[in-house]
Amino acid sequence: MNYDTLLFDIDDTLLDFKAAEEAALSSLFEELAVAPSLEVKQNYKQMNQGFWRDHESGLLSRQDLLNNRFRIFFEQYGRKVDGPKTEARYRHYLNQGYQLMNNSLEVVEKLSQKKELYVVTNGVSETQHQRLAKSGLAPFFKKVFISEEMGVNKPMKEFFDIVFSEVPTIDKTKTVIIGDSLTSDIKGGQVAGIDTIWMNPKRIVSTDIKPTFEIKQLTDLYQILEDF
Repeated sequence: MNYDTLLFDIDDTLLDFKAAEEAALSSLFEELAVAPSLEVKQNYKQMNQGFWRDHESGLLSRQDLLNNRFRIFFEQYGRKVDGPKTEARYRHYLNQGYQLMNNSLEVVEKLSQKKELYVVTNGVSETQHQRLAKSGLAPFFKKVFISEEMGVNKPMKEFFDIVFSEVPTIDKTKTVIIGDSLTSDIKGGQVAGIDTIWMNPKRIVSTDIKPTFEIKQLTDLYQILEDF
């Protein structure tokens, strides 16, 4: 397909969020004298994913999520922590994680020579700007759209309305979103009326949300984009 405008998610699409999260949780738990076992980390991740799904659905505000997730989590282990302060410590460690997904820098640099690239993310503003800069990805994007700065999040139509309004030359028939999340990126693209490319390295089968295209790795984009 001859797309002119590419909207990229960040986490687990361009940057390896799982690796960054793993390192940040280990550092945080060690700081709080909680053994960073596989079970403890998995319990946190399951709870956190549930909170983010509630946020995407409009059931939980971003601030409530960030202020309370660690307080609620550590209560399970008989620990009382200050939610916002613990979040700040976690954010400190997470900001240091900017591991690239395979070939992401090379792919983005090459695509930027012929396409207009934008970031669309639900991440926390300070963290995402810092990770994009440190990874070397930032210079290849025309603009970065972060839900915390916009006041709305993917997959809401209002998120994409803002994106489209700030890119006045955009043609939705020649625009595609690339991301790893079915509920945020792919559903968001569908709500916005644009094509979607699902980053699905594990080849998960989706029965509910169907992307326009599916890729296993970023270099697969060359097979979808006509002029590559």
